[in-house]
Amino acid sequence: MSELTLTVMRLGFLAVLWLFVIVAVQVIRSDLFGTRVTQRGARREAARPQQAARQAAAPPQQRGQQSGGGGRQRRNAPTKLVVTEGTLTGTTVALQGQTITLGRAHDSTIVLDDDYASSRHARIYPDRDGQWIVEDLGSTNGTYLDRSRLTTPTPIPLGAPIRIGKTVIELRK
Repeated sequence: MSELTLTVMRLGFLAVLWLFVIVAVQVIRSDLFGTRVTQRGARREAARPQQAARQAAAPPQQRGQQSGGGGRQRRNAPTKLVVTEGTLTGTTVALQGQTITLGRAHDSTIVLDDDYASSRHARIYPDRDGQWIVEDLGSTNGTYLDRSRLTTPTPIPLGAPIRIGKTVIELRK
C-alpha cells in the first residue's frame, strides 16, 4: 500500500472515531438532562392570550365550530386534563376534541420526564359519543386506570386517576 492510501485510511478511521465519541456524549447528555418541559409550557402559556383574543373576536357561529363539539357536549363531560402527581403537577390541558399523546417523545402533547414512561406511552382521544378513551401504546411499564393495567382502549370516568410511571393524570370538568 502506498503512504498516501495509508494516511487517508488513518484519517478516515480517526474521523469515524471522533463521530462516535460526539454521538455518545450527546446521548449521555440527553439522558442526564432530559427534556425541557418548562420552556415548552411557557411557550403555550404565552400563546393562550392570543388564542383567547382571536376566539373572542370570532363571530358566534364560528365560535361554536371551534369548540369541536358543535353544541353536542354532554352535561358532565370533562373539559380539561390535569396532572395531579409527578414532575408536571399542576399542568392543565384543555380538551378540545383532539387526541392527546403522552410519553417521553418531544412531539407528545404532554412530555413526561419520567424514567418509567416510554417515548410513545399512551394516548387519550374522544369517541363518537363524546366520551374520552385511554389507550396504552405498547409501553414497557404499562398504563393504569384506577389501579388496573390497561390491555384494551378503555373509557375514562370523570376524576379517575390514570397512572403512567410516577405521573398521575385525571379528567376534570
